[in-house]
Amino acid sequence: MADEDYNDLDMGYEDEPPEPEIEEGAEEDIENTNNDDVPVEPEADEKGEEHPVERPRKTSKYMTKYERARILGTRALQISMNAPVMVELEGETDPLEIAMKELRERKIPFTIRRYLPDGSYEDWGVDELIVEDSWKRQVGGD
Repeated sequence: MADEDYNDLDMGYEDEPPEPEIEEGAEEDIENTNNDDVPVEPEADEKGEEHPVERPRKTSKYMTKYERARILGTRALQISMNAPVMVELEGETDPLEIAMKELRERKIPFTIRRYLPDGSYEDWGVDELIVEDSWKRQVGGD
């Protein structure tokens, strides 16, 4: 096959939808549209932050063993890649041991997102959850 034949072939995917053609002047219409019927978002407070509405939570305040395993593994990997440690070290060098110490002291800066059957979710901070160590010692919880 000669090089000229490659130029004639369509190298795109067969299932790829064609790109829509933009008419001239369409860009101007998009910029000049006025959406009067769109509701206006409420103004944020002076600090520029919006506070989410706190609803009563449906899920348990206890961290599951699966959440605990994922958090410890993820945090240990971060520590092994030279992430800043959030606790005072007393000779620990093993990243997993350091992650366990951070979890006991509730210093891991993670948020757990629990999905519910209706498609919504709840976000829990690691510091909000009650953790049971493998030695059955409860840590945290208010």
